[in-house]
Amino acid sequence: MTRGSSDDQLTDFDVRIATHNGVSRRVYSLGDGPAVIVIAEMPGISPDVADFARKVAALGATAVMPSLFGVDGRDPRPSNLGVVGAATTMLGTLARACISREFTILASGKTSPAADWMRALAAEEHERCGGPGVGAVGMCFTGGFALAMATDERMLAPVVAQPSLPGALTPRLAHSIDVSPEDLRTVVARCERGLDVMGVRFCGDRMSPASRFRFLRELLGDSFLAIEIPDSAANPESPLPTPHSPLTVDLIDAPGEPTHDALTEVLEFLATRLGLVPGDR
Repeated sequence: MTRGSSDDQLTDFDVRIATHNGVSRRVYSLGDGPAVIVIAEMPGISPDVADFARKVAALGATAVMPSLFGVDGRDPRPSNLGVVGAATTMLGTLARACISREFTILASGKTSPAADWMRALAAEEHERCGGPGVGAVGMCFTGGFALAMATDERMLAPVVAQPSLPGALTPRLAHSIDVSPEDLRTVVARCERGLDVMGVRFCGDRMSPASRFRFLRELLGDSFLAIEIPDSAANPESPLPTPHSPLTVDLIDAPGEPTHDALTEVLEFLATRLGLVPGDR
């Protein structure tokens, strides 16, 4: 890993261009073994997201990070870009995503075209990397992508981390997720046959409200493995105004810390479902 200022040059990752459904994107890969698709939160593949991918690779998996938005490797923290620069980066990235046809991020009950692209990438990575199947971790407004990808039988370990919609949350939006009814029915059927879906959020996160996890529990029953972390456990040095990202900027990666325990559960879920460690469902 090489960083200039606080940025991450991602030099330990292989990079290539992947084209699916007529759309080409950069894809970063690290490690060997079954693929886990790591889908970055806003504003993109930050050093914290890349570090999470490195932890996935350390399991004996291939961490695969597609570039969806933002500047790859850029540290968005105010300490790196300044307060104005950090805000401009976040708002600019969000604005571009809002007008993109690839992301239906201001509505619920729809699966974004970008999720279809992710399903195609996961199929390609399974062919390339082998193993029993693939995993996926979606973060923030890409959280729903991991759930949508679970329509594919090759998806064995979907993780929805702080699944969010960036618009103002109405009660309807809060009690839903950005996946189409058809895709949800397919996921429910897979859960009835043994699939589990893991979710992680902070208890007081308004962008990923408790009602969204209640919706997933109602939908998936005991197949939804929810981890909810007290807000007080968030990293006090996080640049975020309120706790939101338990696997990245709000993580305190030290034994005994609730966010560390949540990270461990997520990694163990990925490892077990992909056959990287002994374990039964």
